[in-house]
Amino acid sequence: MKKVNLSIIIVSYNTKELLRQCLRSLMANSEWRMGYGEIIVVDNGSTDGSREYLKRFKGLKVQKFKVIFNDQNLGFAKANNQGIKIAQGKYILLLNSDTVVPKQTIPKLISYLEENPKIGVITPKLELRSGEIDLDCHRGFPKPWAAFCYFSRLEKLFSESKIFGQYHQTWKNLDVVHEIDSCCGAFLLTRKKILNKIGGLDESYFFYGEDLDLCYRIKKEGWKVIYYPKVKAIHYKGASSGLRRESKDVVKISRDDQIKVTKASIEAMEIFYDKFYKDKYPLLITFLVKLAIKVKKALRLIKL
Repeated sequence: MKKVNLSIIIVSYNTKELLRQCLRSLMANSEWRMGYGEIIVVDNGSTDGSREYLKRFKGLKVQKFKVIFNDQNLGFAKANNQGIKIAQGKYILLLNSDTVVPKQTIPKLISYLEENPKIGVITPKLELRSGEIDLDCHRGFPKPWAAFCYFSRLEKLFSESKIFGQYHQTWKNLDVVHEIDSCCGAFLLTRKKILNKIGGLDESYFFYGEDLDLCYRIKKEGWKVIYYPKVKAIHYKGASSGLRRESKDVVKISRDDQIKVTKASIEAMEIFYDKFYKDKYPLLITFLVKLAIKVKKALRLIKL
């Protein structure tokens, strides 16, 4: 039997049908039937039948298939760390349950990593069901000016501007391979040795922000983060949060969960800023950033 080369970690919370679809897309790849790697599903306290589905899941022709059942939703970062802890692969793919992965995507990305030892993270082009790119797979870090331009929609108005488009780096050619600051946690392929060194995902983040944080720390260690649009994956986007219009027709999230995720998404901004930027900017900028975060939180909660 081949040595495990890749561990795919999928955190799922009340996404039974999307999880089923995701696993089917992975199994369609003949590489897996030859024992190419392992799949680790971490169920975060689902109540939609996901647990029953996973308990009776049979016939996966892969080298290893593991399931971790949590009694409650521990958050995205902590659940992924549970998977990372038992993962045996040289490479680790953090994959959302609301993704569909075409046959050649993973093998080509791993081949590119093998050929380029200085790359720490690689991601394909993520597409929404509409066929549009999910720009969260192609991000700069949320420095105060970049975040302001994004939330004020200046980035959208001047998408080809390096001044206003810093968060999603929309002035770059999205059809060619190049370095970025951060990709999306929906599909983040990295090396196990890097995660071991930096300590995995920061569990201060419950939901959102942990992918930016991870990429920031990986780049700080001298590794590159690469956007590789020669292959793609489909992202339903927002299936676990219930906050995105792209996936509201396929999942139903309780109001309590929506409120919890909304608060977590805003708190992630503050955690990231305090951790990496607070000491780099004058007090006035920090005051304005914190004020903007509070206003954003109130507005998002009102819209629920």
